[in-house]
Amino acid sequence: QVQLVESGGGLVQAGDSLRLSCTISGRTVSNYAMGWFRQTPGKEREFVAAINWTGDRTYADSVKGRFTVARDNGKNTVYLQMNSLKPDDTAVYYCAADRDHPYRITRWGTDYDYWGQGTQVTVSS
Repeated sequence: QVQLVESGGGLVQAGDSLRLSCTISGRTVSNYAMGWFRQTPGKEREFVAAINWTGDRTYADSVKGRFTVARDNGKNTVYLQMNSLKPDDTAVYYCAADRDHPYRITRWGTDYDYWGQGTQVTVSS
């Protein structure tokens, strides 16, 4: 069974940085496309970033230039480096895996097959 576990969230001040990690167990991640999403109470889940197995990436406009998604297939881990954090970045962050389309970079949550439990990121002003 495939499991995704996020880590690295926390409470930081505006302008600070955090790096989130998403480790996959039960299956090699090398041929999965991966995505990061976030959600705040009362709002819909929002796309943040995605990376396919060859390293092609895309970002939401709200994080472009501040966030970087990367992967280490040897460690079965995907990262989200978040710089210049803003209070609006406060959310629960989820990683997701697209099992069947390794070249796809998709912003649609319904395209992903596996999800982590989420990690809280809180940015104070």
